[in-house]
Amino acid sequence: MTTATFAKGLEGIVAAETQMSYIDGQKGVLEYVGIPIGELSSNSTFEEVVFLLWNLRLPRADELKEFTAALRSNYMPPEGLIQRIGALPKTAQPMHALRTLISELALYDTTPNANDVDAARAKSIRILGMAPALVACFDRHRRGLPFVKPDTSLTFAQNFLYMLNGEAPTPTMARAFDICMILHADHGLNNSTFTARVIISTLSDVYSALTGAVGSLRGPLHGGANEGVMHMLNEIPNLEAVEPYVMGKIERHEKIMGFGHRVYKAKDPRATDLQKLAKKLAEDTGNSDLYAKSNAIEKIMEREVASKGIYPNVDFYSATTYHCIGLKLDLFTPMFALSRIAGWSGHVLEQLRDNRLFRPKAAYIGPHDAPYIPIAER
Repeated sequence: MTTATFAKGLEGIVAAETQMSYIDGQKGVLEYVGIPIGELSSNSTFEEVVFLLWNLRLPRADELKEFTAALRSNYMPPEGLIQRIGALPKTAQPMHALRTLISELALYDTTPNANDVDAARAKSIRILGMAPALVACFDRHRRGLPFVKPDTSLTFAQNFLYMLNGEAPTPTMARAFDICMILHADHGLNNSTFTARVIISTLSDVYSALTGAVGSLRGPLHGGANEGVMHMLNEIPNLEAVEPYVMGKIERHEKIMGFGHRVYKAKDPRATDLQKLAKKLAEDTGNSDLYAKSNAIEKIMEREVASKGIYPNVDFYSATTYHCIGLKLDLFTPMFALSRIAGWSGHVLEQLRDNRLFRPKAAYIGPHDAPYIPIAER
């Protein structure tokens, strides 16, 4: 009998093969289908990156045009779902709303359970295309504002900001958001991606897989961490207060939000790109003080804990970036979800191409041969 290996949290366990993203945590490397993330954030668009992840190659011009058209044709959710958004409690949290609405999208699909690769791809385009409207419409609903219909002449990034704010974004804002979408699109077998693959491995449906992934991402140890970074920055009144705040946290052995990563023992390469973006946006939007506090925190942490392999992760500078774009704090994690739908969907497609049901073992640590005690004697 072979003894199974136990690793708490599946630490170090290889549970799937992927061609989508490669991570070298020691060197701080992230690649999508072999292309360094910095190359893509500097030269590509979110739409092109989604095609790359789903097809494992960059598209030709005609292919990108066709893919973009398909995505834009799915910008508008069903009317029944729009009405449903208008009936949601205004006090609901956006991530809970998004999780619910992605699940409800299945109710408007005549073949919701079709899970061959072609059907899954079509459903993935549908969900990705509509997701920005789900978030934007819910946010406008809770603010008491009328819904803004999507504009199919706009890019994914432009269209979301247009629906959210009711006006076209500036080129700088749109490009900044597009870069954020690129940087968050995929990241190996992270918790939410693993969730999506586990669900689809039962030959369930794409809607269920992505609903589960949203639920996983919401956790503060995963995508919800970027909200914690902004809370931390808001707690620090000025630049002079950074040093005592951070040192106090370190002395009390409290976590500094946005630092440390399960995979990276060097600076997260996405954080490097976002830092440049956050600095420029902060200067352009009058938030230089916010960036200055972020930069000061990083310098202190580098001095105190970098030797332990603790560096800024993607959440640290994405918080500043989203704030400068003008997003409310509780929309930070939904932004992560909008992007990561691309990666989740790609992994669903990958899983379906060579599926095997996930069925790990659990190490039983309870008693054996215990007696049953009648209720009168307990």
